[in-house]
Amino acid sequence: MPVRFRKDLQYYKFSLYGFLKNLKFFDPFLLLFFLEKGLSFTQIGTLYAIREVTRNIFEVPSGILADAMGRRKAMITCFMFYIASFIVFYLTSGFTAFIGAMLLFSLGDAFRTGTHKAMIFEYLRIRGWEDQKTHYYGHTRGWSQMGSALSSLLAALIVFHEGTYQSVFLYSTIPYVLDMLLMISYPSVLDGKERGGGMKKIGQNYRKVVGQFIHSFKNLAVLGAILNVSSFSGYYKAVKDYLQPFIRTFALGLPLMAGLEDKQRAAVLVGVFYFILYFLTSFASRSSGKVTERIGNIALVVNLTLIAGVGAGMLSGLFYELGWVLLAILFYFLVFVLENLRKPAGIAYVSEKLDQDILASALSAESQAETLFAALLVLVLGFSAEWFGVGYGLMATSGFILLVLPLIRACITWRRKT
Repeated sequence: MPVRFRKDLQYYKFSLYGFLKNLKFFDPFLLLFFLEKGLSFTQIGTLYAIREVTRNIFEVPSGILADAMGRRKAMITCFMFYIASFIVFYLTSGFTAFIGAMLLFSLGDAFRTGTHKAMIFEYLRIRGWEDQKTHYYGHTRGWSQMGSALSSLLAALIVFHEGTYQSVFLYSTIPYVLDMLLMISYPSVLDGKERGGGMKKIGQNYRKVVGQFIHSFKNLAVLGAILNVSSFSGYYKAVKDYLQPFIRTFALGLPLMAGLEDKQRAAVLVGVFYFILYFLTSFASRSSGKVTERIGNIALVVNLTLIAGVGAGMLSGLFYELGWVLLAILFYFLVFVLENLRKPAGIAYVSEKLDQDILASALSAESQAETLFAALLVLVLGFSAEWFGVGYGLMATSGFILLVLPLIRACITWRRKT
């Protein structure tokens, strides 16, 4: 089926939003930053769990507020939380202070997740392009990954020049201020139908959306689809930062750049590897629609990529412990690529079963399911890495997902019978 959507001004705004959002210069170095500050893997896992649990608590309420008050206001609020988080990371040091920064970051995530996707799908509904969800979202997400690719190189230059990981948080405020200004330019029609002025009207809309939200999720078929999509995304969220010590180990084992400090050598390799990685994930995301059409079964796409992605993660951990670090990195890359191949198809698949008027709320629930998986898995990974090593921790986390696959399969089977 040919792509029928048109790349108009709003398409480029959606794409620019994702590009700027992913200029997170701290992202390729976050775990290395924590290790440099003297945190243990257990403390790092705890910080990640706090981030995920806080996001989980506020995700659905923030999605409902986005539908009730207006999605643009929710997005502007999210960027304010993000910027405050970056400033705290830059100015402070230590586990306790980082908890506060993580709380601010997770509040930003809570207001963002589901909300911008809902704005995209609302725009497609208005333009009559609803059958192009996988293509359209895949294309805009591809620009997000290009932002990550450029961010990796710029972050490496920042660390190389500054000689510290902490400065990347200060530089990250710049694209987020620009993204907040971009959000103001979005048309008001994307705010959704369930909005209004005044606290009384907001309260009425809030109760109405809650009722619609609960009604939509009485159908276990919807929950089965959400469980399928969110399980691997939660796994990806939990393990993605642990690629950084893999690359650092590889960088320090090379006889290249011997005249540089260890941090500078690691920064160069991390920047290059992440640039290549995000270039691949951008291509994967933009190819999601074509792959789904070629296979002809969107459920089969999300099922196969789930199994293949978790298997790749387990093999990556095994190869790392065997000392085959480059091979471990390549299989780790496959986890990233498969997540970005399946995400547009999975989100489009879930959104087809949901009421458009409460789409931000419902997609926030999908993201909340990701968060539940991620919160549990980061603790498993953190404790396992602390006691047994990073490779074994990755294997343990992958094994946990494989254990819950029968439950996911049971939900999918039930859906097919209904």
